[in-house]
Amino acid sequence: MAKELKFEEMMKKLEEIVSELESGNMPLEESLKKYEEGVKLIQACRKKLDETKRKIEVLIKKDGKVTLEPFKE
Repeated sequence: MAKELKFEEMMKKLEEIVSELESGNMPLEESLKKYEEGVKLIQACRKKLDETKRKIEVLIKKDGKVTLEPFKE
């Protein structure tokens, strides 16, 4: 993937891949390529969710007060 997709775009693409694989109308080689693409999308989605979770934790972990701090990797 050349450009970074938004989370929603990745989920939509993943749904399309699942639908295509479930149809059973693809040759084995193409199915394998789609499966590999799906695995990459899942990894990218998981990474985005982890980053978002860390950002949220930064916001809520200040003595019960919501304060905005820069996210540090």
